[in-house]
Amino acid sequence: MKAPRIPEATVARLSLYSRFLENLDQKEVGFVSSGEIAEGLSINPAQVRKDLAYFGDFGTRGVGYKVKDLLGCTLNILGLDQKWPLILVGAGALGYAVCDYQGFNKRGFSIVAVFDSNPAKIGKIVGRIEVLPMVKMPEIIKNHHVRIGIIAVPANAAQEVVDQMVKNGLEGVLNYTPVNLVIPEGVEVINIDLSVGLESLTFKLSQKEL
Repeated sequence: MKAPRIPEATVARLSLYSRFLENLDQKEVGFVSSGEIAEGLSINPAQVRKDLAYFGDFGTRGVGYKVKDLLGCTLNILGLDQKWPLILVGAGALGYAVCDYQGFNKRGFSIVAVFDSNPAKIGKIVGRIEVLPMVKMPEIIKNHHVRIGIIAVPANAAQEVVDQMVKNGLEGVLNYTPVNLVIPEGVEVINIDLSVGLESLTFKLSQKEL
């Protein structure tokens, strides 16, 4: 039998659950119920139980979930029980912002190299990391066992960048450009389009006015 396909929304909520559980663990809370998780994240308790049921049988009726154990399980499911070296291409304003984001390190991600094709940017420091020329990409990926890359370049350069990433063995790409990238089967891409997010908000606000 094939394993059930996990909805993207469930994966996103699993990330929220893990953060919520981390906070409880730091406070030395021993047990938590689905209702308490739901209340803390403004989610329906039934949704919490349904999401977790995709991955196994957790918790005890009438007692709840053991925080430390459930935290360990969620981190394992998300692949966050290991370190993830990343590379970033694009030493512009967005690249600077991404490199300065402290949340990566807290979750086990570390940007090990920043690349750019503009000779004027080579050697500059972005988030304490020296900007390297694109020709250095294969060496860095191999030496640091990188599997994920971040694209923060102008839209017209995005496809060329992802082609180089895939050619050098990357398996996952976080794409900050408003471009539908063409990738081979087996490579995962997550698109972060800020304008789409804003347009979702304007849609909801416009509907309120009807």
